[in-house]
Amino acid sequence: MSVTGHITDHNGSGDEGPRGGGRRPGALKVTGLTLAAVLALGGAGAGWVYWQLNDNINSVDINSALGDDRPAKPTPSTAASASTPPGEALNILVLGSDSRSGAENRALGGGDSAGARSDTAMVVHLNAGRTEATVVSIPRDTLVTRPSCPLESGGESAEAYNVMFNSAYSVGGPVCAVKTVESMTNVRMDHYIEIDFAGFAGLVDALGGVTVTTEEDIDDEDSHLTLPAGTHHLDGEQALGLARTRYGIGDGSDLGRIGLQHQLVKALMQQIASTSLLSDPTRLYEVADAVTGSLTTDTGLDSLTELVGLGQSLQGLSADAMETVTMPVVPAASDRNRVVAEEPEAGQLWASLR
Repeated sequence: MSVTGHITDHNGSGDEGPRGGGRRPGALKVTGLTLAAVLALGGAGAGWVYWQLNDNINSVDINSALGDDRPAKPTPSTAASASTPPGEALNILVLGSDSRSGAENRALGGGDSAGARSDTAMVVHLNAGRTEATVVSIPRDTLVTRPSCPLESGGESAEAYNVMFNSAYSVGGPVCAVKTVESMTNVRMDHYIEIDFAGFAGLVDALGGVTVTTEEDIDDEDSHLTLPAGTHHLDGEQALGLARTRYGIGDGSDLGRIGLQHQLVKALMQQIASTSLLSDPTRLYEVADAVTGSLTTDTGLDSLTELVGLGQSLQGLSADAMETVTMPVVPAASDRNRVVAEEPEAGQLWASLR
């Protein structure tokens, strides 16, 4: 794999305000426990399923691309591995991208093939015993200093000041997204997970849809979603629209969208809990295939063995032990449509994850 972070396919080919929070189950648990259940099918069939799903996963060699130019690990131990028994904390950058690649993503609003942006960014901190987790959402409209990043084409991008956080992914993909997060937080990201439009919509459809309650009417041309206030059972495309909605609710800020995303993931976990995946191998496979088929990870999580190891380590993690917050922000003085980290609160939050 390229040291500049080239993506390799194994087939060869609600407004919460600046400090909005709440609790929700974790996206990582969805992935890890689903894949662990697939392997539990056993026998030759399970072996075929393993290789089929393993080949779905794309990966990026972030460690090689960034080298030593990143925050130090808090302990002198070797690099964290998701498949090893709990013993040290893990920090995982989770991105949802509006990838333009592939007909499915373009049909779902990903646009042309010119590039992609990170619409959703969360830092997931798992404690050493895997009994507690903190999920910190980073608003995409946050103005940051984007560091110089290695590029797939060779060379490096220039350092940039007062640019939107999600520009890092557009400029240098996962490698630059990780480097920018590490630069702004001084927290080392042990792993990286990304899922695109098609993967998210496919997951919802494979689960039979998801039920949510909206407190106000939604009419957002950009996310292609129109919903009256009330309870709705959404299919994958509608759920994706809800996750992307911002201009049709509240003050149109990214903080409102983050609130909807927190609500949606909680609803997804409730749907998974009510669906007997283990007793329905066909649906179980559809769910796992939908997730892995649109998944990009770092090379430390690019196999089912590693993903399942992570999922198994989270067996003792309950929703009540998982806290979700938004990075403290305030409106930017230079542009009221943008935000900047609120200090010292933001720095204190990141320090608690080291």
